[in-house]
Amino acid sequence: MLHLLTLLVLLSAATAAQKNSIFLLAGQSNMSGRGGVTGNSWDHFIPPECQPRPDILRLNAGLQWEEAVEPIHADIDVYATCGVGPGMPFAHAVLAAGRVATPVRLVPCAVGATRIREWARGTALYLNLMRRASAAMAEGGKLAAVLWYQGETDTISREDAVAYGGRMKTLVSDLRRDLGDPDLLIIQPLVF
Repeated sequence: MLHLLTLLVLLSAATAAQKNSIFLLAGQSNMSGRGGVTGNSWDHFIPPECQPRPDILRLNAGLQWEEAVEPIHADIDVYATCGVGPGMPFAHAVLAAGRVATPVRLVPCAVGATRIREWARGTALYLNLMRRASAAMAEGGKLAAVLWYQGETDTISREDAVAYGGRMKTLVSDLRRDLGDPDLLIIQPLVF
């Protein structure tokens, strides 16, 4: 999974984000990070591609920038135990590509076990994402991309699975409109 995300970064996000460095991390548990979690316990192992760096920041739940340290969603996805997720390796890959302003700023918004309809415009999750995005851009930054990793919960019922594509298309359109960027890059990893 992390290798695919790195490939996506190198092929698309790095070139699209030349002077932008704010990335929204949204979706469910795969984005918020469950790496190293067994039951309700995280093993505290942080792989090299997830190690903290002073040029990778995250917006905490109090809307303050701080150095990003795994688990970066711990104060956002508060109803589950968070571990390592794809945000830090993504940031490392973006920095390695050398095409973004530093620091790279990550805005964790993901919440585990959520369906895409819970992210629709007007819902609590969508409004929180917008609030966090506004706070992230308050100092003049611009969004480079939204990393969206979600969908497993939408495979439980056939109805949700069939509706997913249309709901995703609507979500992308709403995000681009409400974030004021009709060309905003939305990165969604494909897992086979």
